[in-house]
Amino acid sequence: MDRAQKEKVVEELGQIFESSGVVVVAHYAGLTVAEMQDLRARAREAGGAVRVAKNRLAKIALDGQPCAGIADLLTGMTVLTYSEDPVAAAKVAQDYAKENKKFEILGGAMGENVLDQAGVEAVSKMPSREELIASIVGCIGAPASNIAGAIGAPASNIASILSTIEDKAAA
Repeated sequence: MDRAQKEKVVEELGQIFESSGVVVVAHYAGLTVAEMQDLRARAREAGGAVRVAKNRLAKIALDGQPCAGIADLLTGMTVLTYSEDPVAAAKVAQDYAKENKKFEILGGAMGENVLDQAGVEAVSKMPSREELIASIVGCIGAPASNIAGAIGAPASNIASILSTIEDKAAA
C-alpha cells in the first residue's frame, strides 16, 4: 500500500468516526471468510457496516475525533462495526458475539463517550430509532382513537336504549 492509498484510507476512516452514531471495536481472530461475510450482511441489513483497517491507520484517523478514546482498543486483529443509528451496530455486534465465540467485543464509542464491553451491551439493548419512532407514533395516535371512541359511544348507547324501549313496547 503506497502513501496515497494510506492517506485515502485514513480519510475514509476519519469520515466513519465522525459520522457514525456508534462504533464497536472487536477482535475477529479465527473467523472464516464465510463468517465475516455473514457479519457484514447482518450489519448491512441493520443499516450499518463492517470495516477491517490497520490499527496504525485507524489511530491516525482518530486523532482529533470526538471518539479518540477508543484508540487504546486498537490492538491485535480488530474490526470496526459502525452505523449512523446509535444502536444498530451495537445490536449486530452483540448478537454476533453471542453466536460466535471467536468474535470478541472490546468496546466502542458513542459520540464522545467511550464504551467498554458492558457499555456496548447496554447500548445494544436500547430500542432502535425505528422502534422509538413507532412507539411515539403509537402514543400520538392513541388519544385520537380514544376521542373517536368516546364521541361514538353515546350514539351507540342511545341506539341500544331506543332498541330496548321498542322491544318492550312491542311486547
